[in-house]
Amino acid sequence: MKYDFDKIINRADTNCVKYDLRKQVFDNPDVLPMWVADMDFETPDFVRKAVIERAEHPVYGYHFKDEPYFQSIAGWLKRRHQWDVPTEWMSYTPGVVCGFTMAVMAFTQPGDEIIIQPPVYPPFHHAVSSHGRKLVYNTLVDRGDSYEINFDQLAEQAKTAKMLILCNPHNPVGRSWTRNELLLLGEICLKNNVLVISDEIHCDLVLPGYKHTPFATLGHQYAMNSITFHAASKTFNLAGLATSTAIVPNETLRKTYIAYVEDMEAHLGNIFGKVSTQAAMTYGDEWLGQLLDYVQGNIDYVAEYLTTHLPKVKFHKPQATYMMWLDFNGYGFSEEELWHKMTQEANLGFNRGKDFGEAGSGFFRINLACPRATVEEAMRRLKSVF
Repeated sequence: MKYDFDKIINRADTNCVKYDLRKQVFDNPDVLPMWVADMDFETPDFVRKAVIERAEHPVYGYHFKDEPYFQSIAGWLKRRHQWDVPTEWMSYTPGVVCGFTMAVMAFTQPGDEIIIQPPVYPPFHHAVSSHGRKLVYNTLVDRGDSYEINFDQLAEQAKTAKMLILCNPHNPVGRSWTRNELLLLGEICLKNNVLVISDEIHCDLVLPGYKHTPFATLGHQYAMNSITFHAASKTFNLAGLATSTAIVPNETLRKTYIAYVEDMEAHLGNIFGKVSTQAAMTYGDEWLGQLLDYVQGNIDYVAEYLTTHLPKVKFHKPQATYMMWLDFNGYGFSEEELWHKMTQEANLGFNRGKDFGEAGSGFFRINLACPRATVEEAMRRLKSVF
């Protein structure tokens, strides 16, 4: 069937973070919200149907994740990414951020050094600094046409670090890391006994022409030195159901991780997260193909518009995710001036780049998982002010 991504859906007054917290976040309740990484598209019909059918049963008691649930995820990873994942490697976790935060707690000690690669998703920073570990910044390098990893710096940092949290694909710069890049990173971490935590929540959102490489597919030794987190939440707009999967090939690491999750009483989750994930992983291929084509169209529209009307705004077209990372430093405004112009004059609610690390100063992240009409209005507002 043909899905309608142009449909405008009113999300206000639903306790929706993106819309109902605009006043608190932007000091302006009327910004056009294009920040939080969820979609303004309908959750797919086959997912809603599965949730409604389960909701009709009158008891919502404790439940567990059964083998068909994990088999649906394994089938998806095999079809989409050519990754054979035994279901015994999998463990439920209530969200990817929660998952990698628990990995930080389970496998490192206060004072240990943990490497992240800014500009990067703010919870990477918080997972480390909020728990007494030491942040080490392997800052990405902007080569003009793409962001790259600073491998020379990483080789030095890995000598004293205990863990690296990898964003694969990368949020917010939109890189889909190549196999060779991941191999270089993996070799450095193996040599120095640095555990790789790979956040692959955006892996299904690799755009046409690019390919996702799961870190654990690089080879046995890399898989044994890694924990991967996957979820249907970004791909199918299920973030409110707090359900994801930890994939831990190393049996010793797996036992430690599962024990920590169970000690935290975080291993059961909610019924509807299970039902929705299983439906998405089973029936979602056609819907996802149409989604990716639509998002690519939004990206192409923004790229052409900025190039034509706002050439001082620099950007790289993303290879993955539904975000674009926009550089406004060419205007010469201070960080606070930029924020004021964006939120109070243009009435636009984008993510502030500095929240992704100092390397994001002067940048904004814009969420393009929305109807084209929303994107067009955002561009008009940008042009009117900048």
